[in-house]
Amino acid sequence: MIRRTLREWQRIGYGDDETTIPQAEADRIAAVAARSTFAGRGGEGVLEHGRKGLRARGVVGVIAAEGCQLEILPKIEGLGECEATDDALRRRLIHMLAVVHDLRIDAGSLTQLGWQKDTVLELLIRLFCARLLEAVRLGLPRRYLEHAEDLPILRGRLDVIRQFSRHAVAPQRLACRYDELSSDIALNQVMRAAVTRLRRLAQATDNQRILRELGFAYADVTEVPVPALRWDQVTLDRTNQRWSELLSFARLLLTDRHQQTTAGAIDGHALLFEMNALFEQYVARLVTRALAGRGYRVAVQGGHRDCLFEESTGRFRTKPDLIIRQGDRTMLVIDTKWKRMAPRIDDPKQGVSQADVYQLMAYSHLYRCLNVMLLYPHHGGLPPDPICTRYAIASETAEETLIVATLDVTGPARAHIEALRHLLARAISTKIAA
Repeated sequence: MIRRTLREWQRIGYGDDETTIPQAEADRIAAVAARSTFAGRGGEGVLEHGRKGLRARGVVGVIAAEGCQLEILPKIEGLGECEATDDALRRRLIHMLAVVHDLRIDAGSLTQLGWQKDTVLELLIRLFCARLLEAVRLGLPRRYLEHAEDLPILRGRLDVIRQFSRHAVAPQRLACRYDELSSDIALNQVMRAAVTRLRRLAQATDNQRILRELGFAYADVTEVPVPALRWDQVTLDRTNQRWSELLSFARLLLTDRHQQTTAGAIDGHALLFEMNALFEQYVARLVTRALAGRGYRVAVQGGHRDCLFEESTGRFRTKPDLIIRQGDRTMLVIDTKWKRMAPRIDDPKQGVSQADVYQLMAYSHLYRCLNVMLLYPHHGGLPPDPICTRYAIASETAEETLIVATLDVTGPARAHIEALRHLLARAISTKIAA
């Protein structure tokens, strides 16, 4: 198995040594990537398939084809850190996924993972298997299901209508309706679908072993294809609440909008996450926690105000990443950008694009908001302290301001929440108590 690891926007050439990839394998990898939902119209939204090599874009995860795997890691650097190791980047990516998908991953679980020898996919499979195996050993959740069968003896109650319409001339059969406690329910069908899919994807020996054990545990549960799973019929109550986290985990591995795990007729698979969307959701979760109980409401991908009107029809609807409101007032509009800001010594504008500035100016006007913010991830090429620069919009004396800020996304989530709390207090110009 040929395995290579890249960072976002990094290139790998064709060749036969450890720093390159054979062209035949690269072609297969590129074919799988081109079937991703992120590939775009030209098919190169995940990987640029050039004459001399492959180049990663802003999508991370694992792409696998016959005999080869390509892992793409995000460039997540800490304060003053110029080059993070691959295992550190895997930890940080999984941390962001855990926050976004409400997965509690404790320090004990993390220390047992093979950060250096396994890909992000294998690490996620290992975490899921450990949690699912622990839950299965306590017993599968069960519910009473109603059955309708024709039996030689009465069981439950008689279905009078069916009895006298279907069995009027054959009274030796009784149309019975009865309830039976069963494990063949929607929740277990989701878990079996996850186990079945992961058995095809797992490469690590320990993951394959645990998945085989889990396969035996779900042998009596109906196997349902992933597109046909009835997520709407999954019921969580006080008797099975402990399965809530596993359900989120299964959704991440099966149907989350940020990834695709099949490649159609191509012999391969992919688990991919768009970093722009992941960063946006990560910030949204932390902002909601930072402002909890302080009288603010946080709307994600809300607003929906139109830029232009033709008679009574609105055109060019806006959808800001985050809107923070207090009562009826819009206090702050935030647009997250998974881009690397440039140091001032290299670029006075620090890589902030003109289009992004125009977009935030439009938000300020449309939502009648005095403060708008562009929020970027901090990285090692910037000064040690996070950036928070305030610009007056349109004139030197204007009340409306555009704030350009960065957030360090390394370390524990509680540190990020505290950093956001201070940043929001400065942006909104009001005290947000810790």
